[in-house]
Amino acid sequence: MTTYTVPASTVAVVIGCNVANVTASQITFSVQAAGVYLVKDVPLPAGSAISVLDGKIILEAAETVVVTSNTASSADVILSVLEQS
Repeated sequence: MTTYTVPASTVAVVIGCNVANVTASQITFSVQAAGVYLVKDVPLPAGSAISVLDGKIILEAAETVVVTSNTASSADVILSVLEQS
């Protein structure tokens, strides 16, 4: 699922990305930024959360952050972004 798309004529600085498993079972998730995996197929136990970003990532207009899971509606994602236009 596309979590964020950089607006036109904008540069975005991603400063945080947290993923929480909201189910009663373990899930496996991945996070991509601009088509590049930040993490891939990470197991996340039931009720757990993880920060997947250590540092900052610069994204340009129309680039996306995509979070996928092996289980539908299983993850909550908080993305912290500073936009500069």
